[in-house]
Amino acid sequence: MAADRVSREREANLVLFRAVHDVARRHAGEPFHQVVSALASTLPGTPRLDEAELRRIAEEISVGRDPSGL
Repeated sequence: MAADRVSREREANLVLFRAVHDVARRHAGEPFHQVVSALASTLPGTPRLDEAELRRIAEEISVGRDPSGL
């Protein structure tokens, strides 16, 4: 059913945003390579982020921003 699929996708995205928010709270302002490592070990497998998205998120966190929107 389409509603179930949409609900699962929404929940997966929420888990992703929460994980990014958690890394942003704990690692804001840290060097880029440390933020990348924290993201790589924390992010859930679904939905997957490509390398460019991961780098963009890590760059924002390393300068003290929280790209999660939470």
